[in-house]
Amino acid sequence: MQVVGTQVIPSHGGKSGFTVEFVSDGGEVVSVQMKGADDLNRQNAIDKAKALMGEFASAEAQEGGEMRVRESARVSKAEQELEAQLDRGLEDTFPASDPVSVTSPSIAGDGVKH
Repeated sequence: MQVVGTQVIPSHGGKSGFTVEFVSDGGEVVSVQMKGADDLNRQNAIDKAKALMGEFASAEAQEGGEMRVRESARVSKAEQELEAQLDRGLEDTFPASDPVSVTSPSIAGDGVKH
């Protein structure tokens, strides 16, 4: 496998961190999401993401090849986690989550039918 592209995506302008996506020649995409830190910026995000992937790979090898995996709430159907994720999503999109006001167009007419 060969990496043919990378993309650095800032979260909240980089204040909340960055997501680095590595794209392989086969079309697979690996994303590394990193929380914001004082020394993390757009220029060094790729190098830090590579180092983080290396740490994960070496941790897996040290633990006998198995890592603990936590299923997402959608897979495990953990209702409380789904509710918490929904609440966080609604908070993140608060201004856009206000209900839209609906108005009905009115057509003026003389009321007389011929």
